[in-house]
Amino acid sequence: MNIHKFMMPEIIFGNGSIHQVGESCLRLGATNVLIVSDPGVMEAGWLDVVMKSCKQAGLKYTTFYDVTINPKDREVEKGCEVYIENECDAIIGIGGGSAIDVAKAIAILVTNGGQIHDYEGVDKIRRPLPPQVMVPTTAGSGSEVSQFSVIVDTKEQKKMTIISRSLIPDIAIIDPETLSTKSAHLTASTGLDVLTHGIEAYVSLAATPLTDVQAKNAISLVAEYLRPSVASKINQEAKTNMAMASLQAGLAFSNAILGAVHAMSHAVGGKYYLLHGDVNSILLPHVMEYNLLANPKKFADIALFLGVDTRGMPYMEAGKKAIEYVKQLTIEIGAPQRLSDIGVEKEEIRKMSLVALHDACMITNPRDITVEDIEEIFRKAW
Repeated sequence: MNIHKFMMPEIIFGNGSIHQVGESCLRLGATNVLIVSDPGVMEAGWLDVVMKSCKQAGLKYTTFYDVTINPKDREVEKGCEVYIENECDAIIGIGGGSAIDVAKAIAILVTNGGQIHDYEGVDKIRRPLPPQVMVPTTAGSGSEVSQFSVIVDTKEQKKMTIISRSLIPDIAIIDPETLSTKSAHLTASTGLDVLTHGIEAYVSLAATPLTDVQAKNAISLVAEYLRPSVASKINQEAKTNMAMASLQAGLAFSNAILGAVHAMSHAVGGKYYLLHGDVNSILLPHVMEYNLLANPKKFADIALFLGVDTRGMPYMEAGKKAIEYVKQLTIEIGAPQRLSDIGVEKEEIRKMSLVALHDACMITNPRDITVEDIEEIFRKAW
């Protein structure tokens, strides 16, 4: 008998839902919250909205927004100090995956102690975390519903993947209106991260019927709405559907985990200051090509989800159509096409391949992979 487990937070979805942040914290028993964000979110005005909501709810609050893309261990340590100094008892994360991942990592340290490096891997957290409310402002990372936090180890120059049930926030608030302040480039980059989440979760060794339905819906929504979302900041239909795609992809990969694209992307992101979605967009077609042999039927399914007419095609041929579609999509929305174009040095491929091989996401990749295989994929993408 197959037994499936599916974990998720309370989810509040819809335009204007960001205004429920303060009340949501109150329901969790919070009195004094740390709000974790980044300069871009502050500039866009969303941090002010959250602070106003907390004030209206009668909550004390402190802000910490020294967070960068590919967030660092030292940022987590600094945020932890702010939390303790201000005697906070709950955490709000508002922003992209970086801010939310840092908020989660701070939650680990303020209750479990030690250094964030101690928690790399699976199920290393032993003590309960403070209440967590997460508000994504990009349709991308899915971190607001996932059991992941990804933090850069600055000494080793690699991304640490931390996976634990404790990292699933108590409440996730997804407001599509927050997507209206993103640039076309960031919309494309984060949207391709959503697509990668959906595809990797669908073909993951840990996929279940519960994750498959979320991954399928996410892939289909990206195929229909990513282009118009990149084209227009004010297309509310596209923004709402991309927010839903991100949410569903997040639920899928949180429970099915991921694969070689993310393992390799983490290795690149630990070394280079690059958008995670940009790296994923380059690697995804090459990894799909490598993994096709492991499950042609599922890759044929992906082609259907993307809207490709595969009637009469064998699974392998249909799966190749899915790869072609993804490649064409990245071109149409202006995503980078080669690692060399975004500054990745060929001399670093061997080292990054070794790092990627040991990333936790590689465990559920559908096809066995060696460091030589990873190197070859990197070289094709370079």
